[in-house]
Amino acid sequence: MARHDVVLLVSELATNAVCHGLVLEREFEVAVTVLADGDCFIEVSDESPLGPELRGSGSWEDENGRGLRLLDALADAWGVWQRGRHGKTVWALVRGTGDTGWA
Repeated sequence: MARHDVVLLVSELATNAVCHGLVLEREFEVAVTVLADGDCFIEVSDESPLGPELRGSGSWEDENGRGLRLLDALADAWGVWQRGRHGKTVWALVRGTGDTGWA
């Protein structure tokens, strides 16, 4: 997986947090961890308890609705951890090539 794919996924998840996950203009949190084997673990947390919805394919002219489709296509695994009534964390695992030179 290329670094630019990881950057794209972080951008898409952060955009989803801003557009759908902020409650009363509170903050959201992003964490990106490069593991020793070169894999990358992405976490984006916000205060909305509502989970993300994978939308239909839509058309290329649509301005919204492709973020989770990109996540589904590029990440090796992804999911949502609920934090009770206080939000959620959307996470993604991106397998590297074994190269730890992400920085």
